[in-house]
Amino acid sequence: MIALAPDLDRATRGLGWTSLTAVQELAIPHLRAGRDLFAQAQTGTGKTGAFALPILERVDGRATAPFALVIVPTRELCSQVAADFEALGRGRSARVAALYGGVGYRDQESALRRGIHVAVATPGRLIDLVARRSLDLSKVRVLILDEADRLLDLGFAPDIARIVGLLSGPRQTALFSATLTADVRAIAKRYTRDPAMVAVDPERPTVEAIDQAWIEVREVDKVAALHELLGRSGVERTLVFRRTKHGADKLVKALDRLGRPARALHGNVGQRERERVLEGFRRGRIPTLVATNLAARGLHVDDIGHVVNFDLPENADTYVHRVGRTGRAGRRGIAYTFVNEMQRKDFEDIRRLAKVPFRREPLALRSRTPAQAAAPRGTEVAGPRASRPRPSSARRMRGRR
Repeated sequence: MIALAPDLDRATRGLGWTSLTAVQELAIPHLRAGRDLFAQAQTGTGKTGAFALPILERVDGRATAPFALVIVPTRELCSQVAADFEALGRGRSARVAALYGGVGYRDQESALRRGIHVAVATPGRLIDLVARRSLDLSKVRVLILDEADRLLDLGFAPDIARIVGLLSGPRQTALFSATLTADVRAIAKRYTRDPAMVAVDPERPTVEAIDQAWIEVREVDKVAALHELLGRSGVERTLVFRRTKHGADKLVKALDRLGRPARALHGNVGQRERERVLEGFRRGRIPTLVATNLAARGLHVDDIGHVVNFDLPENADTYVHRVGRTGRAGRRGIAYTFVNEMQRKDFEDIRRLAKVPFRREPLALRSRTPAQAAAPRGTEVAGPRASRPRPSSARRMRGRR
């Protein structure tokens, strides 16, 4: 059992943590000892606490240039990790800055001038701030690459190499990754020295707190099926995944026509608008968020009750990261996956690789088009296969004359 300093212990309990998670129990001793670390752990396992707590234990004295640097792949994750650091480190007056693009430089540069202990940054904005001589990396002694696999997926390998090249002096480096690809192994070997290895349930990529179901539904009936799910009792905060930005926007409009308030989150949504949308989603003002895979790793809202894979995930890893947005912080969650008439084989591949005990979910839905689902009761809307009534025999005979 790991003992924490009194202020950190109070902070964890204030956040509702009753005990440390497996990855925290395994990783913290190595990081406390100053060893480099490579940790494989799935989403929702408490990775942020695993590196934040030992970093915060080292906070001492006035903040100047950061001694710890955390690199993350997305703006949303940057904001969330920085918020976690601030919540955990409030008792020792830890100063933390979230540095990400899509917003102006003024507030971030002002925070850096006041002094910080920890910088949490996306690669592009960090490099920009160094180029502007606003960020001093000369005192960095701890480097964390969070969600290393996602950093590589998004093409940040050259930026990571450039950032590491900017660091001088002795350094402790830790990588956290959900998957163990050849590319992740390569950067672990490149940037760490004799790292300790930690793995938490690598063969069980989904958490037991999630009830996982699949729904067989024709492509043309998907909007009506989602409408039915969102109308069920107890469905209050739902994250819906689409593959494309256009698809997300289109679905939001379709839901709006059905009287289901929803907002979209994807790469074309500006940063300030993203923050407004996420805040509305967290507070319950926006009950349904329709997102691309951008949100699969960067979105951290503890009380998402339901995840819906409106579009079938590309692979098992994507499935895991999507559904991992629910069933967090000790709460139960439900994940639904739509499977259309052409996707049974692809779905079976995901089921096999993800090792998920899917159950089949029935819908109280007769085969209807989205237009039919949106129409008021008593209104007839022709479906794609609808045809005019066949004429009587007499009329057919007259038509031949």
